[in-house]
Amino acid sequence: MLVGYMRVSTDGDRQIVDLQRDALLAAGVDERHLFEDRASGSRDERAGLAKALAFLKPGDCLVVWKLDRLERSLPHLLATVNSLKERGVAFRSLTEQMDTTTPQGEFLFHVFGALAQFERSLTQERIRAGLAAARRRGRRGGRPVTIDAEKMAAVVAALEGGATKAAVCRTFGIKRSTLIDSLTRIGWSAGAKPQENQSDAPAAIDRDPDRRVVRAAGRPARAGSPLHTD
Repeated sequence: MLVGYMRVSTDGDRQIVDLQRDALLAAGVDERHLFEDRASGSRDERAGLAKALAFLKPGDCLVVWKLDRLERSLPHLLATVNSLKERGVAFRSLTEQMDTTTPQGEFLFHVFGALAQFERSLTQERIRAGLAAARRRGRRGGRPVTIDAEKMAAVVAALEGGATKAAVCRTFGIKRSTLIDSLTRIGWSAGAKPQENQSDAPAAIDRDPDRRVVRAAGRPARAGSPLHTD
């Protein structure tokens, strides 16, 4: 069964809608099996296309007037047609005379796939070359550093000295989100460098058999108390 899909960008493209409808009907599509969208092809959410794809069954054929009526970019077009192929649904474009049910149409579809892969490879190569050229000139990508190294060192020292993040933000004039992002970037956390607390330290037992005394390490002896017994 043939299922037709039409798309126009605006409501004022009535003539284009009629042109697509006449071409699809002439190709043998039943009037009851026509689906239409009035939206840009770059939009992912198109109710008419979603209904047409849900209506298709294995053995059916989706027919469009031109390739750009289905998708505006070659990668998206290939993804949609591949999805149809996995479901056992054929695809036909009247203007380009592409029909995946014929050997010529299948070959043309594979050529389009190779061109899309070639385009992606060229884009990635241009990006890598641009980044390498920027690094050679001393420029680095990414967001600019909001807090310089000297100021960041002072912030970390204040936090390790016991200051709260709110107090640091007020003192240095930094937004809380900026402070948290900067600390995450350098890998700092509140428990990264815990301060030593003698009261929490395990009691180390200092036993001297000659003096017969048991004293917890780190705890000073009380005033007036003897340190050893004879």
